[in-house]
Amino acid sequence: MADFQFEVQGSGFGVQKSRFEFLTAGFESLVCGLEFLTSLFLHCALRSTIYVLRLALYALRFTFLALSSRPQASNVRGFTLIEIMVVVFILGLLVTLVAPKVMGRTDEAKRTKAAADLRAVQQALNLYRLDNGGYPTTDQGLQALVTKPQSGVVPQRWNPEGYLEKVQTDPWGHPYAYLSNGERYTLKSFGADGEEGGDGKYADLDSRDL
Repeated sequence: MADFQFEVQGSGFGVQKSRFEFLTAGFESLVCGLEFLTSLFLHCALRSTIYVLRLALYALRFTFLALSSRPQASNVRGFTLIEIMVVVFILGLLVTLVAPKVMGRTDEAKRTKAAADLRAVQQALNLYRLDNGGYPTTDQGLQALVTKPQSGVVPQRWNPEGYLEKVQTDPWGHPYAYLSNGERYTLKSFGADGEEGGDGKYADLDSRDL
């Protein structure tokens, strides 16, 4: 009889332990996903947040071990109110720490991408000028870097391989603004709102400022 009771208690603890392991596995998957996003955007602030998340994970495991060290009743099959409150507190802490940083970094990452695009177009425009003695005009547009223009001043030494693979839109889905008389050019992204002017995430990015 004693052996049978011991097996039931062990089974109850096993059920509780398996549920906890499932919970922590899901939590650790979240941490790994955030680490992947961090590696893409290379933000130091997000890296520090990841360290906080890992500390929270270790705290969660320690709390479970401390609570599970007490005697287990044979009919226990779930978490106690204290355990649930600990989990809810940790999840609330994570949301408080992570959400503002991730939301704020999204716009910053888009502006970084737009700046990189503008630099790439700048290089292509300079190569075009070296080959053909001037920049594409406004009418020819940035498409002149992809396919040889057939209107306006047709370049005679246009590189058959082109200067850009394709003309991209900015990270907000708007076309890059390009104006040129053939001698000088203006190249911009109008930011998140797609309109000239603005502050913060709505501010323009000008290739001359990069």
